[in-house]
Amino acid sequence: MKDPSLTPDGTEHLPASLTVPVEDFCDHLSALRRSPNTIRGYRADLIDFMGHAHSHGDDALGKIGTSQVRAWLADTRLAGASPATMQRRWSAARVFFRWAANEGLIDCDPTAALTSANVPKRLPATLGVDQARHILDGAVAQARSDETPQGARDAAILEVLYGGGLRVGELCGLDLGDVDRSRQTVIVTGKGDKERTVPMGTPALHAIDTWLPRRAEWAGPDSGQALFLGARGGRIDQRVVRRVVHAHMRSEPDSPDLGPHGLRHAMATHLLEGGADLRTVQDILGHESLATTQIYTHVSTERLRTAFRQAHPRA
Repeated sequence: MKDPSLTPDGTEHLPASLTVPVEDFCDHLSALRRSPNTIRGYRADLIDFMGHAHSHGDDALGKIGTSQVRAWLADTRLAGASPATMQRRWSAARVFFRWAANEGLIDCDPTAALTSANVPKRLPATLGVDQARHILDGAVAQARSDETPQGARDAAILEVLYGGGLRVGELCGLDLGDVDRSRQTVIVTGKGDKERTVPMGTPALHAIDTWLPRRAEWAGPDSGQALFLGARGGRIDQRVVRRVVHAHMRSEPDSPDLGPHGLRHAMATHLLEGGADLRTVQDILGHESLATTQIYTHVSTERLRTAFRQAHPRA
Protein backbone atom coordinates (compact mmCIF):
# COMPACT_ATOMS: atom_id res chain seq x y z
CA MET A 1 0.00 0.00 0.00
CA LYS A 2 1.30 3.50 -0.83
CA ASP A 3 2.08 5.95 1.96
CA PRO A 4 -0.47 8.75 1.41
CA SER A 5 1.90 11.32 2.90
CA LEU A 6 4.30 10.79 0.01
CA THR A 7 1.87 11.37 -2.84
CA PRO A 8 2.25 14.82 -4.50
CA ASP A 9 -1.38 15.06 -5.57
CA GLY A 10 -3.06 16.87 -2.72
CA THR A 11 -3.71 13.83 -0.55
CA GLU A 12 -1.21 15.14 2.01
CA HIS A 13 -3.93 17.57 3.08
CA LEU A 14 -6.39 14.76 3.75
CA PRO A 15 -6.55 12.53 6.83
CA ALA A 16 -5.29 8.97 6.49
CA SER A 17 -8.77 7.80 7.50
CA LEU A 18 -9.93 8.93 4.04
CA THR A 19 -6.89 8.21 1.88
CA VAL A 20 -5.81 4.80 3.18
CA PRO A 21 -9.08 3.09 2.18
CA VAL A 22 -8.67 4.50 -1.34
CA GLU A 23 -5.14 3.10 -1.60
CA ASP A 24 -6.31 -0.26 -0.26
CA PHE A 25 -9.11 -0.28 -2.82
CA CYS A 26 -6.62 0.43 -5.61
CA ASP A 27 -4.48 -2.47 -4.39
CA HIS A 28 -7.62 -4.61 -4.53
CA LEU A 29 -8.23 -3.57 -8.15
CA SER A 30 -4.60 -4.31 -8.99
CA ALA A 31 -4.95 -7.80 -7.52
CA LEU A 32 -7.98 -8.28 -9.77
CA ARG A 33 -5.70 -7.33 -12.69
CA ARG A 34 -7.71 -4.29 -13.65
CA SER A 35 -5.95 -2.08 -16.19
CA PRO A 36 -3.55 0.61 -14.87
CA ASN A 37 -5.63 3.25 -16.67
CA THR A 38 -8.78 2.13 -14.85
CA ILE A 39 -7.02 2.15 -11.48
CA ARG A 40 -5.52 5.60 -12.05
CA GLY A 41 -8.89 6.98 -13.11
CA TYR A 42 -10.71 5.51 -10.10
CA ARG A 43 -8.02 6.72 -7.71
CA ALA A 44 -8.12 10.28 -9.06
CA ASP A 45 -11.91 10.37 -8.83
CA LEU A 46 -11.98 8.95 -5.32
CA ILE A 47 -9.30 11.32 -4.04
CA ASP A 48 -11.33 14.18 -5.50
CA PHE A 49 -14.40 12.83 -3.70
CA MET A 50 -12.53 12.51 -0.40
CA GLY A 51 -11.33 16.10 -0.76
CA HIS A 52 -14.91 17.20 -1.34
CA ALA A 53 -16.14 15.23 1.68
CA HIS A 54 -13.35 16.57 3.91
CA SER A 55 -14.12 20.15 2.90
CA HIS A 56 -17.67 19.54 4.15
CA GLY A 57 -16.49 18.29 7.54
CA ASP A 58 -16.24 14.53 7.02
CA ASP A 59 -13.01 13.09 8.41
CA ALA A 60 -13.85 9.38 8.45
CA LEU A 61 -15.26 7.00 5.89
CA GLY A 62 -18.12 5.96 8.15
CA LYS A 63 -19.40 9.54 8.40
CA ILE A 64 -20.00 9.88 4.66
CA GLY A 65 -23.65 9.57 3.70
CA THR A 66 -25.79 9.50 0.60
CA SER A 67 -26.21 13.28 0.62
CA GLN A 68 -22.44 13.76 0.38
CA VAL A 69 -22.17 11.51 -2.67
CA ARG A 70 -25.11 13.29 -4.28
CA ALA A 71 -23.56 16.71 -3.56
CA TRP A 72 -20.23 15.67 -5.08
CA LEU A 73 -21.90 14.49 -8.28
CA ALA A 74 -23.98 17.67 -8.43
CA ASP A 75 -20.89 19.87 -8.03
CA THR A 76 -19.11 17.82 -10.70
CA ARG A 77 -21.95 18.47 -13.10
CA LEU A 78 -22.04 22.20 -12.26
CA ALA A 79 -18.32 22.36 -13.03
CA GLY A 80 -19.14 21.38 -16.62
CA ALA A 81 -18.07 17.74 -16.54
CA SER A 82 -18.90 15.69 -19.61
CA PRO A 83 -21.47 12.87 -19.41
CA ALA A 84 -18.61 10.38 -19.71
CA THR A 85 -16.88 11.91 -16.68
CA MET A 86 -20.14 11.86 -14.73
CA GLN A 87 -20.60 8.17 -15.50
CA ARG A 88 -17.02 7.35 -14.54
CA ARG A 89 -17.25 9.20 -11.22
CA TRP A 90 -20.55 7.59 -10.36
CA SER A 91 -19.06 4.18 -11.15
CA ALA A 92 -15.95 4.88 -9.04
CA ALA A 93 -18.02 5.86 -6.00
CA ARG A 94 -20.43 2.95 -6.37
CA VAL A 95 -17.73 0.28 -6.75
CA PHE A 96 -15.58 1.75 -3.97
CA PHE A 97 -18.33 1.96 -1.36
CA ARG A 98 -19.63 -1.49 -2.24
CA TRP A 99 -16.12 -2.83 -1.64
CA ALA A 100 -15.79 -0.84 1.61
CA ALA A 101 -19.08 -2.28 2.90
CA ASN A 102 -18.00 -5.82 2.01
CA GLU A 103 -14.70 -5.24 3.82
CA GLY A 104 -16.51 -4.02 6.94
CA LEU A 105 -15.02 -0.53 6.70
CA ILE A 106 -18.50 1.04 6.76
CA ASP A 107 -21.84 -0.13 8.13
CA CYS A 108 -23.85 0.76 5.03
CA ASP A 109 -23.15 1.73 1.43
CA PRO A 110 -24.09 5.42 0.87
CA THR A 111 -24.50 4.79 -2.87
CA ALA A 112 -27.01 1.96 -2.40
CA ALA A 113 -29.95 4.38 -2.33
CA LEU A 114 -28.77 6.19 -5.45
CA THR A 115 -29.23 5.27 -9.09
CA SER A 116 -27.48 6.50 -12.20
CA ALA A 117 -30.78 7.81 -13.56
CA ASN A 118 -29.74 11.41 -12.95
CA VAL A 119 -26.33 10.93 -14.56
CA PRO A 120 -26.69 11.87 -18.25
CA LYS A 121 -25.73 9.18 -20.71
CA ARG A 122 -24.10 10.37 -23.90
CA LEU A 123 -24.77 8.39 -27.03
CA PRO A 124 -21.44 7.68 -28.71
CA ALA A 125 -20.89 9.51 -31.97
CA THR A 126 -20.41 7.04 -34.77
CA LEU A 127 -19.68 6.70 -38.45
CA GLY A 128 -22.23 5.85 -41.07
CA VAL A 129 -21.70 2.69 -43.09
CA ASP A 130 -20.67 4.65 -46.19
CA GLN A 131 -18.29 6.83 -44.18
CA ALA A 132 -16.59 3.77 -42.70
CA ARG A 133 -16.30 2.19 -46.14
CA HIS A 134 -14.75 5.32 -47.65
CA ILE A 135 -12.21 5.65 -44.84
CA LEU A 136 -11.14 2.02 -45.08
CA ASP A 137 -11.05 1.99 -48.88
CA GLY A 138 -9.01 5.19 -48.81
CA ALA A 139 -6.48 3.65 -46.44
CA VAL A 140 -6.12 0.57 -48.66
CA ALA A 141 -5.64 2.76 -51.76
CA GLN A 142 -3.05 4.85 -49.93
CA ALA A 143 -1.17 1.71 -48.92
CA ARG A 144 -0.78 0.70 -52.56
CA SER A 145 1.03 3.94 -53.37
CA ASP A 146 3.13 4.09 -50.19
CA GLU A 147 6.70 2.92 -50.73
CA THR A 148 7.20 2.43 -46.98
CA PRO A 149 5.63 -0.25 -44.76
CA GLN A 150 3.55 2.39 -42.98
CA GLY A 151 0.69 2.50 -45.47
CA ALA A 152 0.14 -1.26 -45.36
CA ARG A 153 0.36 -1.29 -41.57
CA ASP A 154 -2.08 1.59 -41.15
CA ALA A 155 -4.61 0.03 -43.53
CA ALA A 156 -4.42 -3.26 -41.61
CA ILE A 157 -4.85 -1.43 -38.28
CA LEU A 158 -8.02 0.29 -39.49
CA GLU A 159 -9.45 -2.89 -41.00
CA VAL A 160 -8.82 -4.92 -37.83
CA LEU A 161 -10.20 -2.24 -35.49
CA TYR A 162 -13.40 -1.96 -37.50
CA GLY A 163 -13.56 -5.58 -38.63
CA GLY A 164 -13.34 -7.01 -35.13
CA GLY A 165 -14.41 -4.11 -32.92
CA LEU A 166 -11.17 -4.32 -30.95
CA ARG A 167 -10.10 -1.95 -28.20
CA VAL A 168 -6.86 -0.13 -28.97
CA GLY A 169 -4.99 -2.02 -26.25
CA GLU A 170 -6.25 -5.32 -27.63
CA LEU A 171 -5.01 -4.45 -31.10
CA CYS A 172 -1.57 -3.46 -29.80
CA GLY A 173 -1.37 -6.76 -27.93
CA LEU A 174 -2.03 -8.98 -30.95
CA ASP A 175 0.66 -11.51 -31.83
CA LEU A 176 1.32 -13.19 -35.17
CA GLY A 177 -0.06 -16.48 -33.88
CA ASP A 178 -3.37 -14.92 -32.87
CA VAL A 179 -4.54 -14.76 -36.49
CA ASP A 180 -6.23 -17.95 -37.75
CA ARG A 181 -6.81 -17.56 -41.47
CA SER A 182 -8.43 -20.95 -41.93
CA ARG A 183 -11.16 -20.12 -39.41
CA GLN A 184 -11.14 -16.40 -40.23
CA THR A 185 -10.77 -15.48 -36.57
CA VAL A 186 -8.44 -13.60 -34.28
CA ILE A 187 -7.74 -14.49 -30.65
CA VAL A 188 -8.04 -11.30 -28.60
CA THR A 189 -6.81 -10.81 -25.03
CA GLY A 190 -9.20 -8.35 -23.42
CA LYS A 191 -9.68 -6.80 -20.00
CA GLY A 192 -8.54 -8.97 -17.12
CA ASP A 193 -6.47 -11.04 -19.57
CA LYS A 194 -9.64 -12.77 -20.73
CA GLU A 195 -9.35 -14.32 -24.18
CA ARG A 196 -12.11 -14.32 -26.75
CA THR A 197 -12.29 -15.43 -30.36
CA VAL A 198 -13.40 -12.70 -32.74
CA PRO A 199 -14.49 -13.35 -36.34
CA MET A 200 -12.60 -11.32 -38.92
CA GLY A 201 -13.83 -10.54 -42.42
CA THR A 202 -11.98 -11.06 -45.68
CA PRO A 203 -10.94 -7.38 -46.11
CA ALA A 204 -9.26 -7.36 -42.69
CA LEU A 205 -7.47 -10.66 -43.28
CA HIS A 206 -6.36 -9.48 -46.72
CA ALA A 207 -5.01 -6.27 -45.18
CA ILE A 208 -3.05 -8.33 -42.65
CA ASP A 209 -1.62 -10.49 -45.44
CA THR A 210 -0.58 -7.34 -47.31
CA TRP A 211 1.10 -5.95 -44.19
CA LEU A 212 3.08 -9.03 -43.17
CA PRO A 213 5.71 -8.90 -45.98
CA ARG A 214 6.23 -5.21 -45.19
CA ARG A 215 6.44 -6.00 -41.46
CA ALA A 216 9.67 -7.86 -42.19
CA GLU A 217 11.23 -4.56 -43.31
CA TRP A 218 10.77 -3.08 -39.83
CA ALA A 219 11.27 -6.23 -37.75
CA GLY A 220 14.22 -6.34 -35.39
CA PRO A 221 15.38 -7.71 -32.03
CA ASP A 222 12.54 -5.96 -30.17
CA SER A 223 9.76 -7.17 -32.46
CA GLY A 224 9.07 -10.51 -30.83
CA GLN A 225 5.78 -11.95 -32.05
CA ALA A 226 3.99 -8.59 -32.21
CA LEU A 227 1.64 -8.39 -35.18
CA PHE A 228 1.83 -4.60 -35.50
CA LEU A 229 5.14 -2.78 -35.22
CA GLY A 230 6.28 0.78 -34.87
CA ALA A 231 8.83 2.23 -37.28
CA ARG A 232 11.67 1.29 -34.88
CA GLY A 233 10.69 -2.34 -34.83
CA GLY A 234 9.04 -2.61 -31.41
CA ARG A 235 5.43 -3.47 -30.65
CA ILE A 236 3.23 -0.59 -31.74
CA ASP A 237 2.24 1.97 -29.11
CA GLN A 238 -1.37 2.98 -28.42
CA ARG A 239 -0.54 6.63 -29.12
CA VAL A 240 0.66 5.74 -32.61
CA VAL A 241 -2.57 3.85 -33.30
CA ARG A 242 -4.63 6.83 -32.16
CA ARG A 243 -2.68 9.17 -34.46
CA VAL A 244 -3.22 6.80 -37.38
CA VAL A 245 -6.97 6.59 -36.81
CA HIS A 246 -7.44 10.33 -36.29
CA ALA A 247 -5.49 11.10 -39.47
CA HIS A 248 -7.70 8.85 -41.58
CA MET A 249 -10.91 10.01 -39.89
CA ARG A 250 -10.10 13.58 -40.88
CA SER A 251 -9.74 12.49 -44.50
CA GLU A 252 -13.49 11.77 -44.74
CA PRO A 253 -15.59 14.93 -45.16
CA ASP A 254 -18.28 15.48 -42.52
CA SER A 255 -17.24 12.45 -40.46
CA PRO A 256 -16.74 12.86 -36.70
CA ASP A 257 -13.08 12.98 -35.66
CA LEU A 258 -13.08 9.74 -33.71
CA GLY A 259 -10.28 7.65 -32.29
CA PRO A 260 -9.89 3.86 -32.30
CA HIS A 261 -12.90 3.45 -30.02
CA GLY A 262 -14.96 5.22 -32.65
CA LEU A 263 -14.35 2.35 -35.06
CA ARG A 264 -15.40 -0.07 -32.31
CA HIS A 265 -18.60 1.95 -31.80
CA ALA A 266 -19.26 1.99 -35.53
CA MET A 267 -18.76 -1.75 -35.89
CA ALA A 268 -21.17 -2.51 -33.04
CA THR A 269 -23.80 -0.10 -34.35
CA HIS A 270 -23.56 -1.43 -37.90
CA LEU A 271 -23.87 -5.03 -36.68
CA LEU A 272 -27.06 -4.22 -34.79
CA GLU A 273 -28.47 -2.26 -37.71
CA GLY A 274 -27.70 -5.24 -39.92
CA GLY A 275 -29.78 -7.55 -37.73
CA ALA A 276 -27.22 -9.06 -35.32
CA ASP A 277 -28.63 -9.90 -31.89
CA LEU A 278 -27.42 -8.08 -28.80
CA ARG A 279 -25.82 -11.15 -27.17
CA THR A 280 -23.70 -11.82 -30.25
CA VAL A 281 -22.45 -8.24 -30.30
CA GLN A 282 -21.73 -8.47 -26.56
CA ASP A 283 -19.58 -11.57 -27.13
CA ILE A 284 -17.68 -10.00 -30.02
CA LEU A 285 -16.94 -6.81 -28.09
CA GLY A 286 -16.02 -8.66 -24.90
CA HIS A 287 -18.47 -6.77 -22.68
CA GLU A 288 -19.07 -8.42 -19.31
CA SER A 289 -22.45 -6.74 -18.94
CA LEU A 290 -25.20 -6.68 -21.54
CA ALA A 291 -26.10 -3.21 -20.28
CA THR A 292 -22.81 -1.89 -21.69
CA THR A 293 -23.70 -3.21 -25.12
CA GLN A 294 -27.24 -1.84 -24.98
CA ILE A 295 -26.09 1.75 -25.54
CA TYR A 296 -25.57 0.83 -29.19
CA THR A 297 -29.24 -0.05 -29.51
CA HIS A 298 -30.00 3.53 -28.46
CA VAL A 299 -27.77 4.81 -31.27
CA SER A 300 -29.62 2.68 -33.82
CA THR A 301 -33.02 3.68 -32.43
CA GLU A 302 -32.12 7.36 -32.61
CA ARG A 303 -31.21 6.93 -36.27
CA LEU A 304 -34.58 5.35 -36.89
CA ARG A 305 -36.30 8.27 -35.18
CA THR A 306 -34.32 10.75 -37.27
CA ALA A 307 -35.22 8.97 -40.51
CA PHE A 308 -38.86 8.81 -39.40
CA ARG A 309 -39.00 12.52 -38.62
CA GLN A 310 -37.42 13.40 -41.95
CA ALA A 311 -39.53 11.12 -44.13
CA HIS A 312 -42.93 10.64 -42.52
CA PRO A 313 -45.55 13.21 -43.57
CA ARG A 314 -47.10 13.23 -40.10
CA ALA A 315 -43.97 12.83 -38.01
